[in-house]
Amino acid sequence: MVDTADAEFISYLEAENTAASEWFAPHEPTIDAIFSEIKSRVRETDMSTPVKNGPWWYVARSVEGLNYPIHHRGPTADTATEQVVIDENIEAEGHDYFDLGAFDATMDHRYLAWSTDTDGDERYALQVRDLDTGDRVGEIIPDVSNAGTAWSADGHWLFYVTPDDQERPCRVWRHRMGTSPADDVCVHDETDERFFVGIGTTRSDRWIIIHAGSKTSAEVRLVATTTPEASPVVVMARRDDIEYSVDDWGDRFVITTNDGAADFRVLTAPHDAELRGLIDPSTWSELIAHVPGRRLTGIEPFRDHLLVHEWADAQPRLRVLFPDGSERTIEIGAEPHDIDLSANPEWDTDSVRFVTQSLATPLALFDEHVVTGERTLLRRIPTPNVDLDNYRSTRLWAPSTDGVRVPIDVVHHVDTPLDGTAPGVLYGYGSYEASLPPWFSVARLSLLDRGHVWALAHPRGGGELGRQWYLDGKLENKQHTFDDMLACSEHLAGGVIDRARLAIRGGSAGGLLVGACMTQRPELFASVVAEVPFVDIVNSMSDPSLPLTVTEWEEWGDPRSEPFATLMAAYSPYDNVRAVDYPALYVTAGLNDPRVSVHEPAKFVARLRSIGTGTAPIVMRTEMGAGHGGPSGRYEAWRDEARTLAFLLATT
Repeated sequence: MVDTADAEFISYLEAENTAASEWFAPHEPTIDAIFSEIKSRVRETDMSTPVKNGPWWYVARSVEGLNYPIHHRGPTADTATEQVVIDENIEAEGHDYFDLGAFDATMDHRYLAWSTDTDGDERYALQVRDLDTGDRVGEIIPDVSNAGTAWSADGHWLFYVTPDDQERPCRVWRHRMGTSPADDVCVHDETDERFFVGIGTTRSDRWIIIHAGSKTSAEVRLVATTTPEASPVVVMARRDDIEYSVDDWGDRFVITTNDGAADFRVLTAPHDAELRGLIDPSTWSELIAHVPGRRLTGIEPFRDHLLVHEWADAQPRLRVLFPDGSERTIEIGAEPHDIDLSANPEWDTDSVRFVTQSLATPLALFDEHVVTGERTLLRRIPTPNVDLDNYRSTRLWAPSTDGVRVPIDVVHHVDTPLDGTAPGVLYGYGSYEASLPPWFSVARLSLLDRGHVWALAHPRGGGELGRQWYLDGKLENKQHTFDDMLACSEHLAGGVIDRARLAIRGGSAGGLLVGACMTQRPELFASVVAEVPFVDIVNSMSDPSLPLTVTEWEEWGDPRSEPFATLMAAYSPYDNVRAVDYPALYVTAGLNDPRVSVHEPAKFVARLRSIGTGTAPIVMRTEMGAGHGGPSGRYEAWRDEARTLAFLLATT
């Protein structure tokens, strides 16, 4: 099953797809209805709000009947559609899958570096387009990671990243315009298999940042955009369990680090031409102090202010910080929500553009003056044929097995009571310190309108309540993640959702989450949706030849030795299938998935069919031309989601 070119295995997956189609056939009217509902709630021909970047205004446009956006630019906001930069629909012609990776213009906006993946295997083809003529410049560079690009100040040099055989972005290359890629120079080769490499340019356009990071430590190198042929300079040598990132704030650098600060703090350091001051830690001073439980996740420097990203009380938050130390928080209310920066490419600006959304309110785009707080609503994503007053969201807290309170965000139709009579779906992830803010979904409304309650769990292993929340749900503490999800399930089934009609859903590491919950407490759930699930964890983490295995040991442990051999075997879904009745199960996979190989969900389903004793349906569907993210076109993605929702409706 590891060999995706094996004819017998392909036939096996195709047989599973045929069986899945047969199971879904009686539910096609529901799938069609939900697909039509999703389409009816989307303005299919639409345009984003223009964004100023240098002398141009950039905008993206969607057109009814077309799967992908069209990217434009113009000299003013009113003429932003004057020039087509990239039409993704044209580039996607002839491909079942398409993803646009890099989209990076030179500082004079003459050239655009852009990359595409047409298989879902996350290996991109990188090329440069002359934006004055629309012609390609030079050769296409194949097998590039989607790990960032960076231009020199004069636009003569382009930096990019390539992966190794395990799909790990690890080598940074410098390409001179007008030369063959065969002559490109490797400026950094990351040989430590735990580390991923990513690159980018500061908003000030003065520095190229090469960031090498494992799950627990980091190392940053800098190259001035004016001297691209110089050797990268290391900011601070890597140390075990010390993470940091660097950005430029005009006359100083800003360093975000967990050195002496579990939930991170921000330091500043002066810089000179040789970067001597940055390398010497004695010159660093504290700008933002550590606050336990308030996880500082990033900073965005502008000429006269910083934007600070953080999580506090399981809510994302944005703060504005000024050079004199004064600050203010961008307030958007107490409802469980998301807030994040939108496109803010300009270095010299006195406003910030950000977006907000919740489970019950669609994404809204605002401009706000950073000093006065004067706020302008630029756009709210249109939701035709939707009465937003019909939906309510709230936050609940569930006590876990050890007494820790776990947050749950809940959304429902106003006519659906939270009294234990309605069916419901609980979604979760809980790994990699990934914090999941509430998000709005027009597709989800099809569940809510049919009387379902939808909930988002925030179990340990995520980062919503600080670094300790993450540490308490990884490695030897991983069972806490499953305990928390089960506790949220019990809490909902204890009077919020009908206990007999509770479903859980998760993808990737969230697929491990729902798989573990399903095998530990099969009687608790009516239905499970596991999307590209990481369910054969012991075998995968024991094989360093598989993509990404070595980099994952710091998250899960290495089961080739104790204590992780015993710990992981105790919760691995594949290894814990028993002869019991399991809930209805829908599993998805991608043939070209480089993150969770298709053999994992395929083995899990085969074992359930062999050992499980129940009669509930087990349905597996593999995208034969896509990868980890499923189908790429918006219409295919909508139908895919309609299929999943139809399964949940039929099984709860």
